[in-house]
Amino acid sequence: MTDWIVLMRVSFICLLAVGFASLSMSVSRAQTSPVFVDGEAQPVDAFKGKANWVIHDLWVETEFDSDGTGTLDRVHVSVTRPKQTDSEGLKVPVVYNTSPYFAGTAGNEKGTFWDPKHELGQTPPEHRHPKPIKQRTLRPRISGSHTRYWVSRGFAVVHSCSPGTGLSQGCVTIGGENESLAPKAVIDWLNGRAKGFTAPEGGDEVVATWCTGKVGMTGTSYNGTLPLAAATTGVDGLEAIIPIAPNTSYYHYYRSNGLVRHPGGYMGEDVDVLYDFVNSGDPGKREYCDCEVRDKEILENIDRESGDYSDWWAGRDYAKKLDKVKAATLLGHGLNDWNVMPAHSVRIYEALKKRGVPTQIYLHQRDHGGGPPPSSQMNRWFTRYLYGIENGVESEPKARIVREGDRRSEPTSYADYPNPDAVDVMLYPRAGGNGVGGLSLEKSPGQGKEVLVDDVSIRGSKLAAQAKSETRLLYATEILKSPVHISGTPRVRIRLASDRAAANLSVWLVSLPWDKSSRSINANLITRGWADPQNHESISQSKPLVPGEFVTVEFDLQPDDQIIPAGQQIGLMIFSSDREFTLWPDPGTELSIDLDATQLTVPVVGGTKALGQ
Repeated sequence: MTDWIVLMRVSFICLLAVGFASLSMSVSRAQTSPVFVDGEAQPVDAFKGKANWVIHDLWVETEFDSDGTGTLDRVHVSVTRPKQTDSEGLKVPVVYNTSPYFAGTAGNEKGTFWDPKHELGQTPPEHRHPKPIKQRTLRPRISGSHTRYWVSRGFAVVHSCSPGTGLSQGCVTIGGENESLAPKAVIDWLNGRAKGFTAPEGGDEVVATWCTGKVGMTGTSYNGTLPLAAATTGVDGLEAIIPIAPNTSYYHYYRSNGLVRHPGGYMGEDVDVLYDFVNSGDPGKREYCDCEVRDKEILENIDRESGDYSDWWAGRDYAKKLDKVKAATLLGHGLNDWNVMPAHSVRIYEALKKRGVPTQIYLHQRDHGGGPPPSSQMNRWFTRYLYGIENGVESEPKARIVREGDRRSEPTSYADYPNPDAVDVMLYPRAGGNGVGGLSLEKSPGQGKEVLVDDVSIRGSKLAAQAKSETRLLYATEILKSPVHISGTPRVRIRLASDRAAANLSVWLVSLPWDKSSRSINANLITRGWADPQNHESISQSKPLVPGEFVTVEFDLQPDDQIIPAGQQIGLMIFSSDREFTLWPDPGTELSIDLDATQLTVPVVGGTKALGQ
C-alpha cells in the first residue's frame, strides 16, 4: 500500500513536471512569435542579429535547360531565417530578392558600349566585349540586403542569383523566359513543389519545412523587374510584390516610338551590353551562352538600324504577360528617373488596376534609385498579404506622391494616379519658336511653318536656356498667375517634314525661365519624350521619309506629377537629336513644323480654369 502511494506521488510529480515544461515551452514560443502593432510587424529581440539566425544556401532545380547541358538548370539560393524555425518549429513567410548583380559585374570599359555617332538607318560600328567577370562563390550568403529589417520582424529572407550569374547554372538572357521561371522555381521550392539540393550537381535534398508558403518579392531596377517577371507566371504562393523602378519592357528601355534611345547615364548601352555586364556565371559555360544567346539571339534581333518594335521585343515586354498576375502589387518610381523612366511603372499600374489586382503606386520626385516606398508602407503591404493581418492597407489611397521639397517618407495621399481631378488641356503653338513663341488655349489658324536645324553637339538644357536658337523651336504659355498641378501623361501631335530620309525627334516640356543655377530636381525640366518620324504609321515598321513631305507624329511624353509654381511659364520645346539619349548623326538635318497641325495635351488638375490663361 505504501509503495503504491509512493508510486502515485512520483507519477503526479512527473505529470506536473511535464505540464510545467509544456507551459514553459508555450511561453517561450509566445515570446518568439511575430508581434504586430497598428498593422505593422514589429522587431522582436529574439529574432535580432546573426546569432539568432539560421543562414544556409542550396540549389533549386528549375524547369528549363538554358545552357544546353541536357539537364535542368539549378539556381543558387541563400536563406536567412530566425533560429526558432529550427528550435521551436516556427513557420514564417518569406521576403525574396533575386538579382543578376549579386555576383559582380563587368567594368564600364571604354569601347565596350555602342558608339552613338553614326547616321540614322546605317549599320552601327562594332564594339568590343569587356574582360570576363571573375566568378565569385558567395557562400553561404549571397546578399545581406533586407535581412536586418525583415528577419527581426519574423520573416525569412531569401536571395537568389539569376540564371547564368554567380553560382546559378544556365545562361543570362536579359528578359528571356528563364528569368521568369527561375524565381518561380524558388517559390515552388518554398511551397514543396520543386526540389532543392545542397550542391549544384547531385547533393542531398533540402526541404523548406519552415516556410508558410507565402512569399513577397521586392527589389530596385533590374532587381525590381524580376518580381514582376515572377508574378507573370501566376505561381501560387507569390502573394505580394513591391517592384521599385522596374524595367517592365526592354523595348521601352532601349527604344522610344521607333527610335534608338539610350537609358539616361548609359549612352551606347543596349541589350547585348547589359548581357556582358552581368555575365558572371560558370566560365566553362560562357562560350556556349555567348554564341547561342548574345550573338545569335540578342544581336540578331535588337536592330539598331531601324529601332522598330518586333515580336522579339514583345517577348521582353511584361505588360504583354499580365493575364496570370494575382500578386498584390505596390509599385515605386521616381518621376525624374531618366534611366528606367516612370512610364515603366505607370503602364503596369494602370493595367493591373483594370484587371482588378490589388495595386497601389508610390511616386517621388527624385531620379533612379531615389528610394523605395516608406518602410511603414512596405511593412503594412507584406504584413497584410504574407501574414494575413487585417490592417486595411487595401482600402488606403491608391497613390502616394512625394510633393516638391517634402521628405521621401512623407508622401501626400491621393485617391488615384493620375489625380482624378486632372483634365486634358489642349495647347497650341504660335509663331516665333526660334525665339520664344506663344502656347495658347485657343487655336489660331494661319500660324504657318517654322524650321529648326539639327545639331547634336548642343545639349537640350542649353537650347532651353537660349533666348534664340535655330536648333530648336520653343513655345511658352503666359506667366502663370497661380500654381499649376500637372498629373498624368502629356501627349504631343506634331506635323513635320524633313529634308532627309531619316531624323530624330525630341520633345521637352519645360518650366521657364530656365534657371541654370537651380539645384532643385523640379526646376526647368518637366518631362520629355522621343520618336522616329519614320514610324509615324507604326512603331513596328519604318518608312523612309520623303524629303519635304509632311507626316503627323503623335506620341506620349513621360508621365509626371508636378506643381509648377506661379510666376513660371510652361514651355514646349521641339528639337531633333538629343545628345543625352538619341543617336548622333551629322548636323544639318532641317525639320519643318506645321504649327497649325501641331498641339500639346497636358493633364491639369482643375483643367483650363486652373491654367489661368
